[in-house]
Amino acid sequence: MTSRYAVFGHPVAHSLSPKIHAAFGRQTGIALDYQAIDVAVDDFHDALEAFARAGGRGANITLPHKQMALVLCEHLSERAERAGAVNTLIRTEHGWDGDNTDGAGLVRDLTERREFDLRERRTLLLGAGGAAHGVAPALLDAGIGELFIINRSPAKADALCDALGQPGRVHSRYWSDLGNQGAFDLIINATSMGRDSLTMNLPMALLAPRALAVDLSYGEAAIAFLAWARSAGCKHVVDGLGMLVEQAAESFERWHGVRPETDPVFDSLQQRSAALATAD
Repeated sequence: MTSRYAVFGHPVAHSLSPKIHAAFGRQTGIALDYQAIDVAVDDFHDALEAFARAGGRGANITLPHKQMALVLCEHLSERAERAGAVNTLIRTEHGWDGDNTDGAGLVRDLTERREFDLRERRTLLLGAGGAAHGVAPALLDAGIGELFIINRSPAKADALCDALGQPGRVHSRYWSDLGNQGAFDLIINATSMGRDSLTMNLPMALLAPRALAVDLSYGEAAIAFLAWARSAGCKHVVDGLGMLVEQAAESFERWHGVRPETDPVFDSLQQRSAALATAD
């Protein structure tokens, strides 16, 4: 019997999650139907309940629904509670269980696949939405140094800083302060700015000599931030494709009790991305 799964977002047509989970299913011999469901914020709850009635067993949640999904859960994992956002839903007899696999996926991609040492890196996190909530606790657990959170809405940056609960190590700053915060060893773009423009206007002085620049998006949405980082002399730039594959593997394991091999899937998607870029 084929089980039903989906990724909910708005927009979501660009998502590679259906391809990733189809590959995991073939690899593990698990039959599944995984679809991308585009739903606006006001319709998310009804769409999720309709999915459950139609036999939905699990779902991934992407922008802009991660924090809304949190309040719809009957039970939350520890990492979902710490993140204050949910990207993975598991259907039980009581309703939805919520988890957040984003942070684990990011750290696994950076430290295991790419072999970066995150310890003691002075870190700047751009954004304070669901994506930022998902990765911030895992970055702190991975041993980064001070964490500075900057968001266009200062209240959201303050709220995330308070939720993380490590005064003296985690700091909230205003966007207008961006130019006088010194240099960072790790800069993570968790905003959607790159979706709307091919350029980003950020101070070049933000990057320390050994800086690592990471965009949590992938494909065209990551071009602007990574282009800025390269123009500022950053040698190490990473998009969110590896994180996407790793967080998907975490979700897959929650649903099926089997952890798939991620390297073959990541390599295949990278080759596909390179081929598309060459064709363009």
